[in-house]
Amino acid sequence: MKYNIKDNDFLKICTSSDYNFVFNKKNGFFARWGKTKDDDPQWSPIGPELLDIEVTTICKNSCPFCYKNNTCNGKNMSFDTFKNVVDKASKSKTLGQIAFGADATLTSNPELWQMMAYCRSIGIVPNITCADISDDVADNLVKYCGAVACSRYSNKNVCYDSIKKLTDRGMTQVNIHQMVSDETYDQVLETLNDRKTDPRLSKMNAIVFLSLKQKGRGEHFTPLSCDKFKNLIKIALEKEIPIGFDSCSCHKFLETVVGHPHESTFKQNAEACESSGFSFFIDVDGMGHPCSFAPNTSQWQKGIDITKCNDFIKDVWYNKDVISFRENLLKQDRKCPLYKI
Repeated sequence: MKYNIKDNDFLKICTSSDYNFVFNKKNGFFARWGKTKDDDPQWSPIGPELLDIEVTTICKNSCPFCYKNNTCNGKNMSFDTFKNVVDKASKSKTLGQIAFGADATLTSNPELWQMMAYCRSIGIVPNITCADISDDVADNLVKYCGAVACSRYSNKNVCYDSIKKLTDRGMTQVNIHQMVSDETYDQVLETLNDRKTDPRLSKMNAIVFLSLKQKGRGEHFTPLSCDKFKNLIKIALEKEIPIGFDSCSCHKFLETVVGHPHESTFKQNAEACESSGFSFFIDVDGMGHPCSFAPNTSQWQKGIDITKCNDFIKDVWYNKDVISFRENLLKQDRKCPLYKI
């Protein structure tokens, strides 16, 4: 496919006959369309828009639902490996963002900020999730990142204090990541209430619900029932609390807003699973997978060594196993083929 990329400090624009997008690097606005503005492409034929890169598996938090099972005994990705995989994946020029997978305090990998600085130097916007950050870390996040999410755990003050450190420094794209399950339901209700009442959250962007995937230490948690999920959406909409979702939750969310006055708007802005279609995951060893939840599942046993590939589009994006995963995903209307959501 012939396509054209225009890229500057503010915008990345892709134009072609069947696949087009515009990405605003300053505020995160992203729009994608096909032959006409009414067409909605189901995948990018010319490369990923986003990479999810795991830069460390070292974490001291030992969260009870960590799907990675991360502990103090992990490993870091080196800057050289990071640069290797990013350079290969960005040759198509469609890559606009990198979501960094790191530890709660963002202190495990000493080369993290060098990685982010490199992303900025080649026009790619870094994003990351954290939990408990220092002032120095907050300074670096504001310097390099387009958006930051703070995970909400049992001690809400850790999350809320981290949110305030970022918004006090002028960052606007700051979210709470809230894992949703039966076991965390009451916590989610508390988070929704706090968004309206706790002054530390007054300048943040949105609460982003992450649906449980029963993997790692999360195996023993229970997916939230549809009735409880619907109640969370009802409360958020009634109280005008800004919310968002991981793409895993898209279909579940749309089912809860059937008949809502703004249903068509919700549908237009909701994005179903992007794995292998618009995004790709690379683990700490430089091995590629459709998403971070895919390794060692029935549909995805073996990763692709990105460090040894010659042409990312040919060797990875059009790898036969990636094509098979993508085709299966599309046959299921981009509903998660790996987990009960």
